[in-house]
Amino acid sequence: MAEVLSQSQIDALLNAARSGELDMDSPKEESAEKKYRKYDFYSPRKFTKDRLKMLNSIFEGYARVINSRINALLHATCEIDVDSVEEQRYYEFSNALTESDVVALAKIDLEKLQGEDPILVHMDTPVVLSMLDRMMGGEGEPDPALSSEYNLTDLELNMYENLISDLIPILGSSWENYITVHFSYTRTEVNPTLVQLIGYDETVVIVGLNIKFPNCTGRMSLCLPGEMLTNIFTEINKSTSRRSTGEDKSEEIFDSLRDSELEIVAELARTRILLSDLYHLNVGDVVDIKRPKDSPVFLNIGGRRWFDGRMGTSNKQVAVKIGETYIKQ
Repeated sequence: MAEVLSQSQIDALLNAARSGELDMDSPKEESAEKKYRKYDFYSPRKFTKDRLKMLNSIFEGYARVINSRINALLHATCEIDVDSVEEQRYYEFSNALTESDVVALAKIDLEKLQGEDPILVHMDTPVVLSMLDRMMGGEGEPDPALSSEYNLTDLELNMYENLISDLIPILGSSWENYITVHFSYTRTEVNPTLVQLIGYDETVVIVGLNIKFPNCTGRMSLCLPGEMLTNIFTEINKSTSRRSTGEDKSEEIFDSLRDSELEIVAELARTRILLSDLYHLNVGDVVDIKRPKDSPVFLNIGGRRWFDGRMGTSNKQVAVKIGETYIKQ
């Protein structure tokens, strides 16, 4: 509610305005300009910050695994970390590629989640050449005279395909906490600027990994199609909701266990005799087990004593009637 001024306060304000003591044009307080983040309504965001944070965690695990893998494969010290996880349009990824670049294509084994667009993997040419040089016994020293438009030879391209086809399947282990999915290498695309692998305006998530060798640094970029990620996140939500319902699965578990076979051993008694006496035992001989004839019989399951009982018959078959239980059910 606005403050109500008294007549004396109104007169004081009017007098101050006439005398020039009160500046009517300037505001009482200068408030700092509020800044607003620009939002592109033409291409709204599809993935929340939580989803991007999940992807960041997944690829941090992937970076640790391939870091160890590359160190063992190249016998070199390498550091790999996640630099960025951003939702973009595909043209922002494709515009950064040149005619001399090489892009590896991959897919997941769940075709219903994959969609039509492939997964793209790109590595900077200098770091690729450094890794290939190490694979051939070199030190991985970058060539300062190397042209920025250098094209891989057939031999280098073949070695690169072997390397990248070894790194892509490892990605599946990073998703194990959320969904079981396997990644596989498909093919390599030379000069990706000539082919349209994904629609230019399609939403993708670009994951950037920094690769650092002692004498060379580079970047590995993974372009994940938005349709595939949407399908995967939907599947994760379904599995999460199923787990959160707390449905009792005990009857289903017991139904599967009821068909299992279990060996029960009825033990009359235990005794010790000399090996020489055992050797001379014949039919009709008597072994003293030092127990009364009406003593209980022990039932062992899995080498452990579970019950005792009494010997008897059931349907003209030798049987044991359960008595005492030793292990709580």
